[in-house]
Amino acid sequence: MARHHPEPDSGIESLSADEHELETSCEDSTGGAGELPAGEGSSGSGSGSPSSSSNSSSEDDSDTEESDTGRSDEEQEKKESQPVCSESGEDCLPHCEHCRKENVQREQVTPRRLSGEQYLMKLDAEGTYECSVTGLIFDVTKAVTINYSLLSWSKYAGLVEPPWVVGGPLFDVRCEAPSALTSIAFPHSLCLGDGGSHPAFKVLHIKGAGAAIEPSMDFSASHVRWLVSSLSPVGPLIRSEEPLLYHGAVVLYKAIDDDPSLLFRVYVATNNDSFIKDISRAVKHSKKKFIKIDKPPVCQKLLQNGKRYRLICEPEAEITPEEIEFVDGSLLKLKSYIEVYFEKPDDFTLSLVELDSGAAVWKAKLRESDWIHYDQNKNEQTRIPSSVKRRKSTNSFSEEEKHCSKKQRSNNYTDGIKTRSLLTDQQLMVIAKLFGVEWKEIAIECLQMEMKDIQQIQANEEEVNIQKFLMLSKWREREQSNGTAQALCNRLREKVSYEIVQALEGFLAE
Repeated sequence: MARHHPEPDSGIESLSADEHELETSCEDSTGGAGELPAGEGSSGSGSGSPSSSSNSSSEDDSDTEESDTGRSDEEQEKKESQPVCSESGEDCLPHCEHCRKENVQREQVTPRRLSGEQYLMKLDAEGTYECSVTGLIFDVTKAVTINYSLLSWSKYAGLVEPPWVVGGPLFDVRCEAPSALTSIAFPHSLCLGDGGSHPAFKVLHIKGAGAAIEPSMDFSASHVRWLVSSLSPVGPLIRSEEPLLYHGAVVLYKAIDDDPSLLFRVYVATNNDSFIKDISRAVKHSKKKFIKIDKPPVCQKLLQNGKRYRLICEPEAEITPEEIEFVDGSLLKLKSYIEVYFEKPDDFTLSLVELDSGAAVWKAKLRESDWIHYDQNKNEQTRIPSSVKRRKSTNSFSEEEKHCSKKQRSNNYTDGIKTRSLLTDQQLMVIAKLFGVEWKEIAIECLQMEMKDIQQIQANEEEVNIQKFLMLSKWREREQSNGTAQALCNRLREKVSYEIVQALEGFLAE
């Protein structure tokens, strides 16, 4: 965080550049990229007036009214709304050849994931800590617990007025001891080049029934740092006289139905977690059922506001629209997308290119194996209820018999897990990489490891991930036949991050 704004800011600037706080008037944003395919005009209507800060962290409550859609939908949304990070949990922002590289070493912490897309981070001492999931950086003066959640910018679209535009994700941060949290650095999605001219960064601070623009402390190639004045929803804004260049992402979804043809949605977005989350929510609320296709999302070339791009498919497919003008759609309730349709299933390659230069921005090869496993699982799930229904029509069970039968099936399933193979070295390494700085405490508290064992491992091995792996390997050796994914999950579930639990449950499903 070495760079400061060229213009010294003191105090708070209003959204309209006058010296007063703006009263909320969150009207629905009516602008857009103009590329929304027909039939999707209803996905996201309604007023976007912001609630008080006490309610902002639970803005996803509107989604809970559809909780009856099933646990699988919930888990899928959680997975899809994750920030675009590397597998190790590090480098949540892409490395850009145009941005000046930073050599700042910060302690990374993996937070615990709570319900409602909230995160909990427990910090043990004074220092600077970076969230390995969201990229947020916290400066604290003592041990403290921080709770934070990712919000949608579209809800507050009426508060962002020209010449200001969204610069990164919006967060609601809470702290048990607010005075201990001195500053927060928010990741931004802009490319600042090699250190030449820079735009003006500030932050939008939403407070109850109003909002104001407050100055930032400084900024870097990846973050905007803000001196905490009070805790309520805050996110970075930017003002620039020159065209903005964004680190971009392409997100793919495939329609799931009984039609043998293939239908995909291609979203072109800024690498902004709030934007990515809005896309996930829009897809979830669509009339069709979709799954996310896991392909590298980060664009290899910067996206420019106002520039036109074309999606190309090999072999040829029906693409609607063939060209788009890129805009940052963070404030828009309706997220534009490109539709790709194949009458006959086949492997294919998608490429996003600049219309004027023909330069490739993003490219991915899609194969049937990218979605066939989900289709097979879906068919099995749809067959099971029908067979159960037929059995019920031909047999009459008492409630007691049903209960005993259900209990027996549950016991058999548990016994089946216990007799599964031990965790492999490869699986242990996956879990090791997901542990944060608190791994030693978890090893002692949850796995009953002794400090002398951990110290011996650290004395013999310098690489931290290998240390974590050796600790888990020692636990597996001690547990003998019970060194399974289920046993480890039972030990760790209440103390580790959601990602670790999800990985262990994935091993169980294999």
